[in-house]
Amino acid sequence: MNKNSEKISGWKRFMKSLTKAHDLGTEEDIMLDHDYDGIRELDNVLPPWWLAGFYITIVVSVFYLVMSFGFNKYNQYDEFNDDVAAAKEEVEAYKAANPQLFDNANIVAFTDAENLAKGKELFITKTCVVCHLADLGGSIGPNLTDDHWILGGGVKNIYNTLTNGGRPGKGMIAWESTITREERIQLASYIISMQGTQPVNPKAPEGDIILSKNE
Repeated sequence: MNKNSEKISGWKRFMKSLTKAHDLGTEEDIMLDHDYDGIRELDNVLPPWWLAGFYITIVVSVFYLVMSFGFNKYNQYDEFNDDVAAAKEEVEAYKAANPQLFDNANIVAFTDAENLAKGKELFITKTCVVCHLADLGGSIGPNLTDDHWILGGGVKNIYNTLTNGGRPGKGMIAWESTITREERIQLASYIISMQGTQPVNPKAPEGDIILSKNE
């Protein structure tokens, strides 16, 4: 027997130890008496590697149950709450390190053409036109070109309305998780820039708060 045949036979022996497969031509030795429409059943055993994985799964499951209910060490609810608490701490730390990104007290409306163009694009693409129309004259939502405001005018109030949403039940959603802080400022700035314009069919003024265009 040459070296190649020894390697092949060694490999075959190794594979057979993993699968316990019977050699071809020995089916009669493991044939069972069961007969289903002429189909006979072989008495093959489960491969050792599969049985090992099955037993390991059982052991791990028992260990997990014991630790979860016996010692409460791996409780998934506690783990989730701990992760949420840790995430909140990270968010607060980031806010503290970058106050300029979260301090809304110093928001100033953009007046340059580039930011106003971006605000106009957002107004159109974020479906604001559905409720306020393309010329901001108002439809389901109020007219945004006059000096009457339901939730307050000026860049800060409009920004807050975009961030937190409008009045309950009126359909105005909160955009905080959808568009960035800068985009909300751009959108608010565009709305302010349109005050005093003349829509085709303006809706009647709504709201008790009256502010000038520059407030």
